[in-house]
Amino acid sequence: MKSILLTRLLPALILTVAVEGTLLAQPGSGGPGPGTPVTPTTPTDVPLDGGASLLLAGGVAYGLKRLRDRRKKA
Repeated sequence: MKSILLTRLLPALILTVAVEGTLLAQPGSGGPGPGTPVTPTTPTDVPLDGGASLLLAGGVAYGLKRLRDRRKKA
């Protein structure tokens, strides 16, 4: 147990603490200065066409395979 703590958890904790300051979101070059709230004027568009349909098709195929395998065992 002690070796897992020293070899995996402690380095991960040290890395997280060291990098934490650089992971904060910063306004862009044309944005307002620090401390000024940013209010978007237009909503951000998210493309959900190709990836979502592929994930859905993969989920359906996996579900059908699991159902077929379950029926073969019974």
